[in-house]
Amino acid sequence: MMAGQGGQPGGGSAQLIIMVGIIVVFYFFMIRPQTKKAKDQKNFINDLKKGDKVVTIAGIHGTINKVNEDGTTIMLETSPGSYVKLEKSAISLDWTKGLQSGTAAK
Repeated sequence: MMAGQGGQPGGGSAQLIIMVGIIVVFYFFMIRPQTKKAKDQKNFINDLKKGDKVVTIAGIHGTINKVNEDGTTIMLETSPGSYVKLEKSAISLDWTKGLQSGTAAK
């Protein structure tokens, strides 16, 4: 035996177990929550309907007045009689849910 080859037998399997453990931790704490959040956002965008109070990515608050026939755009009423045509993907969150969670936090 050479002096450089001394070591613990089975040391490679311990390293493999540690690497697999790190990958599992990354999956459950980083990757899985992001995919779940993206799926929830996609479902929210697809379920938008007239009367929903929403906030856009730019921070504009309004009520959906109409979901256009093309299915990708909406008419957002920002103030009485003032309408903005937006892509559905520009909607960030449901304003009423934001209000409810803010009230619950207080």
